[in-house]
Amino acid sequence: MREHGLDPVYSPAAGSRTEDEQRELLKGAIGAIVASEPITRGMLAEATDLRILARSGVGYDSVDTDSAQELGIHVANTPGVNHHAVAELTLALMLNCAKHLTDVIAGTNAGQWPRTAGTELRGKTLGVIGYGPSGKAIAAIGAALGMKVIVGTSHPDTKADPSIEFANVDTVVSAADYLTLHARATGTPIIGADRLAVMKDTAFLINTARGSLIDEAALVDALYHEQIAGAALDVLEAEPMTADDPLRSFDNVWITSHLAGQTVEARECAGLAAAQAVIDALGGKTPTGLIV
Repeated sequence: MREHGLDPVYSPAAGSRTEDEQRELLKGAIGAIVASEPITRGMLAEATDLRILARSGVGYDSVDTDSAQELGIHVANTPGVNHHAVAELTLALMLNCAKHLTDVIAGTNAGQWPRTAGTELRGKTLGVIGYGPSGKAIAAIGAALGMKVIVGTSHPDTKADPSIEFANVDTVVSAADYLTLHARATGTPIIGADRLAVMKDTAFLINTARGSLIDEAALVDALYHEQIAGAALDVLEAEPMTADDPLRSFDNVWITSHLAGQTVEARECAGLAAAQAVIDALGGKTPTGLIV
């Protein structure tokens, strides 16, 4: 960025910022690179010099894009920078569901010697909803492991591995032994009570995409009534989760702290891509990943 005449100011924060700190964050800046903290209309309205806001990641739910567009501020994300990381965590969560790894490790550390029987991924049906970069990556991994892969997407890939099938979302939901979400936020959940009701009672639901893709109240009800075997979630409707979140009460729910894209490699790629988006926008070019 300095090579392009820009003066970067680094403003790290541990935990959430106060409202006043948020409002001061963007003042005086002509460009900004942000992570997942909320970018509100109030912040954007007071950032009168701001011309480009770049998300160092794929999701931009936390940015008020309508207000940005109204105020003439470009917003860009960094698509494709962390799909390998997301797919790898998805695989890790699937393996944990199949092998009970965290439970066995906790028992061993507590002085026990648990011999819990796991299951194999080979031969199981992997249902993938969404076929962007991370969806494609986990589908390829599933096929390599000998899983039957069935994908629900509005954009089927005719050049995909012939072992990967495409079907409507409802067919994918009902067929999957492991159902993993890799779709964009749509404003309404993709997985609600109706689709949870048709999942196999031996199936696991995995979400490393967006918390809003799942109706969590419906998920809690489905888990309570043992409609599905369990869930592994890296993203939630509200983060961080509260101490009284009912999802904490289930032994067959494993939750990680929104870290699918938090690898050293992915963070470096995301930072460089976001910096390039700022450079391009301020230089009169259209950034890759332009949203508004």
